[in-house]
Amino acid sequence: VADAYYEQVTALVDGGVDVLLIETIFDTLNAKAAIYAIKKYFALHNDQKKEIMISGTITDASGRTLSGQTLEAFYTSVMHAKPLSIGLNCALGAKEMRGHIEELSQLASCYVSAYPNAGLPNAMGEYDEQPHETAHFLEDWANEGFVNIVGGCCGTTPDHIRHIAVNVQNIKPRKMPLLETVLEDQL
Repeated sequence: VADAYYEQVTALVDGGVDVLLIETIFDTLNAKAAIYAIKKYFALHNDQKKEIMISGTITDASGRTLSGQTLEAFYTSVMHAKPLSIGLNCALGAKEMRGHIEELSQLASCYVSAYPNAGLPNAMGEYDEQPHETAHFLEDWANEGFVNIVGGCCGTTPDHIRHIAVNVQNIKPRKMPLLETVLEDQL
């Protein structure tokens, strides 16, 4: 798996990417393979270092990844990568994701990202949450100081993203805690 990720990293960097995003993580072992491949690439090509962003997926109300990790265990498992940001995307709509984003904002010593689905899928697999509804949820998170980076995942449209941008444009992003404070809080 790490070899496959290494090949992908090589192609992405050769293609000119600015940031490497490991996203929709539901199994931390796969994420660790991706981190390993990225770090290996950086070690062999030290003139081409790129930032890493990591985004996990909480699959249900239990607050766990599909492989059973709690959000804190997920964060602890990947923080050695020293990512630019860590966040959550997919599987849940913003309404269901709020508590998990709040928890992550208290754990993270880096930027926090959130890009939820446009609600949960209906019986036909479509997303019914309207752009102003999604934007309202993300505006709330920004006002609470939970996030630095926001966006949309499954079911979001350019109109969703436009509404989100308008709703958060005048809100100050989450303040980054000092690493020492985060570590003390976790002990």
